[in-house]
Amino acid sequence: MDIKAKIEQIVAKVKGDPKLMESFKKDPVKTIESLAGVDIPDGAEDKIVSGVKAALTGDKLSGAVEAVKKLL
Repeated sequence: MDIKAKIEQIVAKVKGDPKLMESFKKDPVKTIESLAGVDIPDGAEDKIVSGVKAALTGDKLSGAVEAVKKLL
């Protein structure tokens, strides 16, 4: 799985859909899991959510991707 591409897809979907953005704000783990089609491993939730949040706010995506890769 191309993690960078998957995060980019999730970010694009969340940015482009106000309902998904609201869902992400309420329950980011569940939203990411449903968009990615995977169960986020226990203990990895915070880092993955932080990576997606960073990408949503315009922070460097590559740093977020590297953090996620280290978890998987």
